[in-house]
Amino acid sequence: MDEIQRIKQLRQELHEHNYRYYVLNQPTIGDQDFDFLMHELQDLEARHPEMADPNSPTQRVGSDLNAEFTQVTHKYPMLSLANTYNEQDVADWYESVKKGLAGEDFEVCCEMKYDGLSISLTYVDGRLTQAVTRGDGVHGDDVTANVKTIRSIPLVLAAPALADDLFATPSYPREFEIRGEILMPWAVFEKLNKEREEAEEPLFANPRNAASGTLKSQKSSLVASRQLDAYLYYLLGEELPADGHFENLEIARSWGFKISEGMKKVKTLQQIYDFINYWDTERKKLPVATDGIVLKVNSLRQQRALGFTAKSPRWAIAYKFKAERVCTRLNEVTYQVGRTGAITPVANMDPVQLAGTTVKRATLNNEDFIRSFDLHIGDYVFVEKGGEIIPKIVGVDIDQRPIIAQPVEFIKRCPECGTPLVRYEGEAAWYCPNDTGCPPQIKGRIEHFIARKAMNIDSLGPETIDDYYRQGLIHNIADLYDIEVQQINGDGSRTKSAQRIVNGIAASKEVPFERVVFALGIRFVGETSAKLLARHFKNIDALMNAGLEELQEIEGIGEVMAKSIITYFHNEENQRIVERLRGYGLQMELAEAQTPTSDVLAGQSIVISGVFAHHSRDEYKAIIEQNGGKNVGSISSKTSFILAGENMGPSKLQKAEKLGIRIMSEDEFLELIPNS
Repeated sequence: MDEIQRIKQLRQELHEHNYRYYVLNQPTIGDQDFDFLMHELQDLEARHPEMADPNSPTQRVGSDLNAEFTQVTHKYPMLSLANTYNEQDVADWYESVKKGLAGEDFEVCCEMKYDGLSISLTYVDGRLTQAVTRGDGVHGDDVTANVKTIRSIPLVLAAPALADDLFATPSYPREFEIRGEILMPWAVFEKLNKEREEAEEPLFANPRNAASGTLKSQKSSLVASRQLDAYLYYLLGEELPADGHFENLEIARSWGFKISEGMKKVKTLQQIYDFINYWDTERKKLPVATDGIVLKVNSLRQQRALGFTAKSPRWAIAYKFKAERVCTRLNEVTYQVGRTGAITPVANMDPVQLAGTTVKRATLNNEDFIRSFDLHIGDYVFVEKGGEIIPKIVGVDIDQRPIIAQPVEFIKRCPECGTPLVRYEGEAAWYCPNDTGCPPQIKGRIEHFIARKAMNIDSLGPETIDDYYRQGLIHNIADLYDIEVQQINGDGSRTKSAQRIVNGIAASKEVPFERVVFALGIRFVGETSAKLLARHFKNIDALMNAGLEELQEIEGIGEVMAKSIITYFHNEENQRIVERLRGYGLQMELAEAQTPTSDVLAGQSIVISGVFAHHSRDEYKAIIEQNGGKNVGSISSKTSFILAGENMGPSKLQKAEKLGIRIMSEDEFLELIPNS
């Protein structure tokens, strides 16, 4: 056998061994033998570069090269599912399906709801060609290189003509899409967090965050090292092998995909309840995180007949499990300082297992929250995970309170800088007012400044900011623009990444004025209010010199926010920072192109609903603002009209009709807009 034939043979063998090990959990060779075959293939491929193949098993180790993700439009939108937390809602959904199908018999496929990162995989001629995240449901990030490192996802399916009992017939379509969830197994998550704790790095909150952060890494070699897993649960395409969703997934299993063993096809409401009740307990034995059950009408023909609302399919619903509750001892309350100076109390407890992870800390929100439970040190508290993610205290077992237990007293001074805390009118939180000298606030404001919706300096991250701060390279947001390549390229081995960081900082000078206002991190000023301020005052000088009355005249700017803006710009350190930013060339006035193009929508509050043909929802929001209108998220008597696309939600339509609010089509709207 020549070397070319041996390469082909090794690839086929290694793909099969990957499938048996990571999908079936039935390995037929040991790790050492597998590694030997892999090394042989790597050597042969190195000698024959003409045989390069992006789907070779050798590509699963990933690359250390950084990669920018590109946005991809989904062929089929990835809609979210309607959620329910009780059996009555399940019954209501079941009856709505029965009504929608005019009494026709139907089956329901019951599946586990995995708690990970949604992914869409496209295969052409049996080869993985693209992997895209859910994103906003219409567009997602192309993460193909990273997904190829996940061993349970097949890169190449066996050729239909050679199908055996491992890759059984019927054969796969020439092109199809299969969707599922990228997950980090509990065991990997615990090991990763233990390593991060030993390295004094921030811990991941839960496996879903860890999986998401890993998959979005710019280095596929890091993704490979994290041992992610994947379960697939939805097959799409023009030529699917069966009308049944359940049947299609069973067939996809025979093609080499990892499909949940927990699927079941049922007919009655009681059978659905039995499935839910069984897995509410059994799911705790699974190696990955789950947070509910998904119910889908099995027939694809019936799914099409039932159709969609604006946000979700009518033929499916997600039942979320009730949060698991445990009781443990409260040992201490510590305090964290956020970027705005808000003080968050944290409960430190005896470690306890909760929803698959060891929990020893939980947020206490604020002083009022602590008082509402009359918390004492030494109390036995009930803890749940909100949405199976964030631990929170939901009650106290008063009967177990020790006699000598002392009530929790909220601190009076900042735990980081010692400054006396303040509480603003209408606010539940206490704040450290030392925003220019408190380290967590300084670093938090810099992290806010570089964020995507602010200055969008994506070459930097929290860990890098912390490193630069500790080195003394940066003390405020303006210092970023003084950074030079030679300061951050280490021993000279990181010149390319250092240059990319410096280039990213320089590129941020083109960010428009309203995002600069948001990026400054003025307390209480969010993205929307920053736009209002920028468009009203037009430049930074007018904003800096604005008085209380003028600020409050702007709709959406209240007294608390207005006072915060004045306080920010009256601070001499902030004034110096703004002047430095101006000197570096940041945009300090509204660009001419950003001024309203007309006032045709002046004074009108507009709700956007549905899917559009000519522009995206974000583009329509911009058009509304450019023509003097105001975007609002919910329908009320003050709503001027609804810009409605296809599949407008029935609840919005009903409310609009009840209030007598005009429904305007996309074409009607565009006729109103000059030069549209």
